[in-house]
Amino acid sequence: MNIEFTGAKMALFIGDRLAVILRDDLPDLPYADCWDFPGGGREGQEGPLNCALRECHEELGLVVPRSRIVWHYGFEEDGQDKWFYVAKLPETAAQDVVFGNEGQQWCLMKVQEYLTHPKAIPFLQARLQAYLDREVFNERPPAVSSGGR
Repeated sequence: MNIEFTGAKMALFIGDRLAVILRDDLPDLPYADCWDFPGGGREGQEGPLNCALRECHEELGLVVPRSRIVWHYGFEEDGQDKWFYVAKLPETAAQDVVFGNEGQQWCLMKVQEYLTHPKAIPFLQARLQAYLDREVFNERPPAVSSGGR
């Protein structure tokens, strides 16, 4: 399947909390100094899942097995295709985190805290809530998005 997309984010549960990253506080950075999920832009011809897994490894040092992905959804935003994944790791995975060089810090945050936090990224709050509610973002059905292009 030829999937064109620009980026992917992952709500990563470690135990019953979310791994979140406080973005750098730079003037030109979108959502500067806000709590973000691992993820980012596509590199080369990688597929959406590979993008999300790579970004999670780069940002938190964690290798998330594909079998730990519990939900995903592809959607259109501002004329671009993007993907949102949810993965679950055991609580012990927190000890394996090696924080990368993007962002100020990372932490584990309760779901309700993220959903109501004033520095959480609004569109990620909505996507997380949609996962919790199992709502659909738009008319397009979820597509399987495993590999490369």
